[in-house]
Amino acid sequence: MLPILLTSLALLCVSVKSQITIVVNGTASHPIPSTLLLQNRAFQMVDTTDQTTALNAWHSVNGAQLTVIEETVPVSSALPNALSVVIPSGSSGQVGVGNEGYFGIKVNSSDTYNASFFYRFPVASSFNGTATVGLQSSTGDFLGGTNVTLSGSQTSWLQVNTTIRPTITPDSLTNNFTVTVDGAELAGQTINFAMFSLFPPTFKNRPNGMRIDIAETLSAMAPSFFRLPGGNNLGQTVATRWQWNNTVGPLVDRPGRVGDWGYVNTDGLGIFEYLTWCEDLNMQAIMAVWSGFALGGTSIAEDDLGPYIQQAIDQINFAVGDPAESDAAALRASLGHPDPFPVVHVEIGNEDFFAADTYTYRWNQYITTLQATFPNLSFLATSDTFNPILIPNPAEWDIHVYQTPSWFAENSFIYDGFERNGTHYFEVPISPNPDDLFGTPADGRLTFPTIQSSTGEAVFMIGLERNSDIVFAASYAPLLNHVVNSQWTPNLVSFDSGNVYPSTSYYVQQLFSVNRGDEYLPSTLPDADGTTFWSVVRKTSVVPNEIIIKVVNTVGAVSNVTFQLPFSVEDTATVQLLTGAETDSNTPTAPKMVTPQLSSLVVGETFAYTAPGFSVSILTLITSA
Repeated sequence: MLPILLTSLALLCVSVKSQITIVVNGTASHPIPSTLLLQNRAFQMVDTTDQTTALNAWHSVNGAQLTVIEETVPVSSALPNALSVVIPSGSSGQVGVGNEGYFGIKVNSSDTYNASFFYRFPVASSFNGTATVGLQSSTGDFLGGTNVTLSGSQTSWLQVNTTIRPTITPDSLTNNFTVTVDGAELAGQTINFAMFSLFPPTFKNRPNGMRIDIAETLSAMAPSFFRLPGGNNLGQTVATRWQWNNTVGPLVDRPGRVGDWGYVNTDGLGIFEYLTWCEDLNMQAIMAVWSGFALGGTSIAEDDLGPYIQQAIDQINFAVGDPAESDAAALRASLGHPDPFPVVHVEIGNEDFFAADTYTYRWNQYITTLQATFPNLSFLATSDTFNPILIPNPAEWDIHVYQTPSWFAENSFIYDGFERNGTHYFEVPISPNPDDLFGTPADGRLTFPTIQSSTGEAVFMIGLERNSDIVFAASYAPLLNHVVNSQWTPNLVSFDSGNVYPSTSYYVQQLFSVNRGDEYLPSTLPDADGTTFWSVVRKTSVVPNEIIIKVVNTVGAVSNVTFQLPFSVEDTATVQLLTGAETDSNTPTAPKMVTPQLSSLVVGETFAYTAPGFSVSILTLITSA
């Protein structure tokens, strides 16, 4: 988060060939305001007439006959489908089902896995025996498991909970979760299953929680906020819109939905999990409410918005309301969280420039009601700024910029010209392609960020920091990406079933985030058409104070800069440097090609620094008494 109060900017720039002298003002111009493993686990939203798709990620073990059925007695009203497993006559050995996970399952013998499923026998039998719940390699090697009791007399749904402690840590990630029975004992019989679940240890041991390695990677950025439920995932149609109340409570009561990117959202990661995640990382939540527009093109008529606005009120009350006054807030309290969550900003919609003609009345009705109901919250508009004119005038805007890395490098001064009229901005730069914004990788679209694209983003962030009196927050989008199956590239952090791959852009975001000051110090302004950019902030929350200088070089040649400080500093500074060749990228085959490196620099009231080609440098100086 990069908030500020700007009064003056800068002084003098002298450039001689590659030498730049930067004069820093010692007076602050303004303060800077301060792991689900199973895929298709509940057969949600699948077409039972298309068994190939309905059985996605599932396979038979030793000849079991699998069919996804619309259950006559569903496990819940939210989950109408079940997996029918027929043990063929004449079976022997272990027979059952397997799930490949999300393109593999990481198995570690030091971890304990929580597993569960619901089962029932559609026809009662005399069977009374065990099933083995386990983990296997793709070649059938047994990695660990446990036995649970099943009863043929169980014709109503019963949940089975158990744990698995693997005995082997395989090198491969292509492992499977399996539930098998003795084929001879159950030959000719049918068992129905519903809502399988398999979890490794989660971040802070949260139920339905985050994968530890991904959570720790994001935590290492020291983020200030998290935007939920996630960009363009509020709804492709009115019927499939994200509805907070369908994402709360027992997993068996969450129907899931077809998300806006073409795959099923289980909603196991629901609003409560999102908000708990914000607390765990000490983040504010920037929470979106559905604004009466579906991305497929449908806008709710002006006279019909009432129920949807009420649903937004209930969603906000779930997050921050008083349990004594709101049923939604009482639901939150019943889940063990009587206190409000850290929600300060609420977005009314997302990218409503797609339906700007109806956003005028939708914004008016939503903001009028929500502002009166929640006067202590801030509300963001999501159409293009001041186009169309919205009434009442938004105090905050969410701005999405889809542009090339070179555009970001060339437009770091875009906010310098914005009027200081009390309006504040949340900036989401999105940098997909150096040549064609919405092209394919074959057309030049970036699969992973490069050091060249990341330095362009860093220049833009220099401008955001300089203008953080009006830019109160900024984030990279998209955040996460599974490398095996992705709809959008590039992304900040990529992962597979066993590894996490922070990108060069991740390290830029991290360097800016963990090196924030609380006062902006005016200095010589960079040349808007140049290739070297900088920003200077002071951190007064530590004693002695820190002076943090960010320097970005967007070309391959080195850049020599000289800083003139109006105060004394200790003679050694810390340098955090991110640099590489133009197309260097962190990928699954080279995950640490470009990472920040630490060094030191001799400094004084006047000192020189050489910024390597394609680099982001953070210089941390300590003021002396």
